Amino acid sequence: MDLSNLKPAAGSVQSDNFRRGRGHGSGNGKTAGKGHKGQKARSGAPRIGFEGGQMPLYRRIPKRGFTNRNTLDIEAINISALEVFDNDADVTIEALLEKRIIKSAKDGVKVLGNGTLTKKLNVKVNAYSASAKAKIEELGGKAEVI
Repeated sequence: MDLSNLKPAAGSVQSDNFRRGRGHGSGNGKTAGKGHKGQKARSGAPRIGFEGGQMPLYRRIPKRGFTNRNTLDIEAINISALEVFDNDADVTIEALLEKRIIKSAKDGVKVLGNGTLTKKLNVKVNAYSASAKAKIEELGGKAEVI
């Protein structure tokens, strides 16, 4: 592979090089697709959301709260949910997805200490609460952070 073979993925490039206003034969002559007269036919037509001087909707509705862009979507499970695994089993994120204990693991999985555990397990997830880690290790299992 070299630079002469590179090309964009199929469908990713959409060209807007159609020449408007170049006569009737082009299929887009005379008014160039803008219709007859009116505000939208002229240059400097108003921006999207402009309501003719009325206070626009996005400024009329109340603004509340704050959304943190850097927040993580961590899936939390209780230690009692790990009872479905066999003794000495390796519990990974893939195994949790397979057993449908979690729906997705976008940013990680955290095991919480609610409930009881009766089996020795090797758990490999992103985070643990202190009580969950203690309960896993109390039975001789391992609580590894990945």
